[in-house]
Amino acid sequence: MTWGKETHLQHLGEEKHYAGAVTPPIFQTSLFVHDTLASLKGMIADPNVEERYVYSRVGNPNMTIVEKKLAMLEGTESAMVFASGMAAITAAVMHCVRAGDHIVCVDTSYGPTRSFMTDYLPGYGVETTYVVGHTDEIEAAIQPNTKLIYLESPSSVLFRIQDFRAITAIAKAKGIKTITDNSNCSPLFQNPAAMGVDIVVHSATKYLCGHSDVVAGALCASKAICEEIAMREGQWFGGRLAPFDSWLMLRGMRTLRLRMDEAKRMGALMFDYLKNRPEVEEVYYSGDPNHPQRELIESQQTGHNSLITFKPKVQADEALAKFAESLDIFQMGVSWGGFESLAVPIYGKPMDWPEEQWVVRLYLGLEDIEDLKADLDQGFAHLR
Repeated sequence: MTWGKETHLQHLGEEKHYAGAVTPPIFQTSLFVHDTLASLKGMIADPNVEERYVYSRVGNPNMTIVEKKLAMLEGTESAMVFASGMAAITAAVMHCVRAGDHIVCVDTSYGPTRSFMTDYLPGYGVETTYVVGHTDEIEAAIQPNTKLIYLESPSSVLFRIQDFRAITAIAKAKGIKTITDNSNCSPLFQNPAAMGVDIVVHSATKYLCGHSDVVAGALCASKAICEEIAMREGQWFGGRLAPFDSWLMLRGMRTLRLRMDEAKRMGALMFDYLKNRPEVEEVYYSGDPNHPQRELIESQQTGHNSLITFKPKVQADEALAKFAESLDIFQMGVSWGGFESLAVPIYGKPMDWPEEQWVVRLYLGLEDIEDLKADLDQGFAHLR
């Protein structure tokens, strides 16, 4: 029988019911013991043993269940879960580069990813060139020692799009690995591996967990890549996800389809609201019907989330502070993907902007859309 993603999401990896429990137990253990020395040595030495449990820093049944579901959702052979999105990202990046190597990275990628590449990796002899993200620009930035192209589509805050198929074709021809952050779309709205990306990473804290009570990360790739990372970066950096957090992540993933469909609905409604506000100069949203990259977006994504950014016409610091502080339902916070709506004023300058400007990133949670609009109505009084 062939099942769809939603059915697999509920049952894959859970074929065994412990004592008849419909929900898997939490394997809250640091290590696993064995009856024979041969069994212990075999578990450690044989990479073909699918479920080898010796120490929970390397593997645990709760991790396995979540990883099977993630690999299914992303369409990859394997997946790994980590204690944070940055743990997954740094493991993936360090898997691809060594001293003397070069990275090409999207300018509007996640802030901590950028700071890792800008402030940390140069100390180990790895340099990074930042690009807006157009295919020809990325190709022109490639150097003889380029080993990694790091993508994020849609990217952070401004939700810029990169052409996965074209970029990965260039990368593969030159023997360059590609990574993309797919936290924005989740595996339900986009599958970059099907378009040639080697490693797909997630801040699972966001949509995959979905309840604002877990910090987690994920990495999806081929079996060979995941096995190498499991034995190297995953084990040595020690950033794998704990059993209870894996269990909570499983709990969150069960409702992923329902929450993503609601995010898609909420995002479209908020875009229609914001584009008609006189206080708003520009709206950034991948679901914009008039988006300049509309054809590319439709070829890569099957949906859009509830992240949306607007540039206010009023750029005064005090006005932006009053706007954010006056909101009742929207809270100021840097994450997203949970039940609560968030509004974050951000002051910055992407490389193609002439100067720094204020934008406001909104995340729409599970509140009533009309209540959220009313909340913004009173907030906009400070931006006139």
